[in-house]
Amino acid sequence: MALVTYREAVARGIAQEMRRDESVVFLGEDVAAAGGVFKTTVGLLDEFGPKRVRDTPISEQAILGATMGAAMAGLRPIAEIMFSDFYAVCWDLVANEMSKSRYMADGQVSFPLVIKSGNGAGLRFGAQHSQDISNWAMAIPGLKVVCPSNPVDMIGLMAAAVRDNDPVLIFEAKGMYAEKAEVPNGEIVDSLGKAKIIREGDDCTIAALGMMVPRAMRAAEILSSRGIEATVVDVRSLVPLDVTTLMAAYSRTGRLFTVEENPRLCGWGAELVSIIVEEGFEYLDGPPVRITTPHLPLPAADNLEDLALPSVERIVSTITEGMKY
Repeated sequence: MALVTYREAVARGIAQEMRRDESVVFLGEDVAAAGGVFKTTVGLLDEFGPKRVRDTPISEQAILGATMGAAMAGLRPIAEIMFSDFYAVCWDLVANEMSKSRYMADGQVSFPLVIKSGNGAGLRFGAQHSQDISNWAMAIPGLKVVCPSNPVDMIGLMAAAVRDNDPVLIFEAKGMYAEKAEVPNGEIVDSLGKAKIIREGDDCTIAALGMMVPRAMRAAEILSSRGIEATVVDVRSLVPLDVTTLMAAYSRTGRLFTVEENPRLCGWGAELVSIIVEEGFEYLDGPPVRITTPHLPLPAADNLEDLALPSVERIVSTITEGMKY
């Protein structure tokens, strides 16, 4: 076992797959000599050289165009879009080309590519560099969407993504880059589309994603001290969404609370609540409740960003109030 930060886990997951498969290449802005703007790719250039780890011009369209072409030609590329907000610059390639071309080619060509990006708030970058856009990607048929919440999952889900034959978008929680956890030695490989129950409780179910998972766990501990025992589910993958695990957890407790960094309108929690109401109405002991960021641009001021994001205190107070009904 080794103590590994979330940012170090990103590089470890990529390096693991590059050692295993010479067709895996990596490209993006400042990812080689600089080790990435968030230092998530330190050491990759030294180990794998400039042929497999390439700095690109400042052009998201060029990065993803090259990535798509490389995948079509038989490589398994990993690309970095520095801030997930910048997907807006190259969204046509993701939403119309990568996600649709295998279908339009009747499976004659595959697109085994991964796009990683720093996602969400926590580092005080303001409205254009702090968005959680995972729900944008969730809405596009043909993509797989992954949001690891800890170093072990980052390594394992990165490996699963690289080995998959469809485009996979990995959203790294920027606010967690410095977080540390014990990580086993050796190869780590996980599965896409699998949620994980990380705490058991009989009174309610909390579904959380990315940076909100540790907050949900801390909230569950406080709730336990007040007599409310919560099951906490780390959603992990938005596409495929593990409805089986989520439904099993919810049906046992009869109450669902989602904790998400997305703005409230059209977040992943809305989709989950819709599924729960449609397919598990008979288990409802109270209304499902979404704990979200308000539908507004994230403020630049530290205290206002903290106020906008779901905090441990807000999670606790919302669930405490919700359990009264």
